Amino acid sequence: MAKFPRRRPKIDTVAKAPRRTPFSRFARKAGDNRPRSRGIYLLPNAFTTGALFCGFYAIVMAMNQRFEHAAWAIFIAMLLDGLDGRVARLTNTQSEFGAQYDSLSDMVSFGAAPALVIYEWSLRGLGKLGWIAAFVYCAGAALRLARFNTNIEVVDKRYFQGLPSPSAAALIAGFVLMMVDLEVNGIYLSWVSWAIALFAGLSMVTNVPFYSFKDVNFRKSVPFIAVFLIALFFALVSIDPPKVLFPIFVLYGLSGYLVLFVRLAKGKPVSIVQVDDEPVDESERR
Repeated sequence: MAKFPRRRPKIDTVAKAPRRTPFSRFARKAGDNRPRSRGIYLLPNAFTTGALFCGFYAIVMAMNQRFEHAAWAIFIAMLLDGLDGRVARLTNTQSEFGAQYDSLSDMVSFGAAPALVIYEWSLRGLGKLGWIAAFVYCAGAALRLARFNTNIEVVDKRYFQGLPSPSAAALIAGFVLMMVDLEVNGIYLSWVSWAIALFAGLSMVTNVPFYSFKDVNFRKSVPFIAVFLIALFFALVSIDPPKVLFPIFVLYGLSGYLVLFVRLAKGKPVSIVQVDDEPVDESERR
């Protein structure tokens, strides 16, 4: 009987496709170094939410004629707004969501809230001129925030383009707080409040350079006298905060114009467009 050669089994050189599961499309392949999609980070956005709450609280307190509480709420919102971006950079949790959320929170805390506080405290008696001044301030804050978000890549980070909205809000809140502490009725200071609201609102949309303090290196060693001066500053503020905070922000509100006039006197171009070739850190948007 003839013997036939045994056939060797076929070797499938084509790898079989892995069995697909309902979650297969979410699995990451080996060696895939693409960044994961970022979600919403809790820690920095918690500070932003706190600042938003303080702005809303200031509006409620102004409607209830409790202006001292409203002014302090705006100052606390400033503190929280300054912390959220730094916390995001320290924990490497920057996100586009955080940047946009921060801007919306700033609009409430440093745009709508100060405008309503100054209107309820002093501008109501001026009629149309009163609410127009409050609106100019609110619109200036909105335009300032929109311009900051669009010009972040071309503006020199050492300076702000126009008065920053937290400083403008502190200018108004500090004035209200000081006058309430002195037991002065806002009705008698209507035109002073009108001038301050217009000054703050228009300063936010100018091209006047205001020092941003962003080039200060907090990790660099400093002389002993610097630490002493910081301690002295906090001691002076704690003596009588309502009478100390307002002059500080008045000086800062005038400092930009002083820098502007000095540059014009020296014949230097007044520009805050970035002059070096270093890219702007996207985390500064928070």
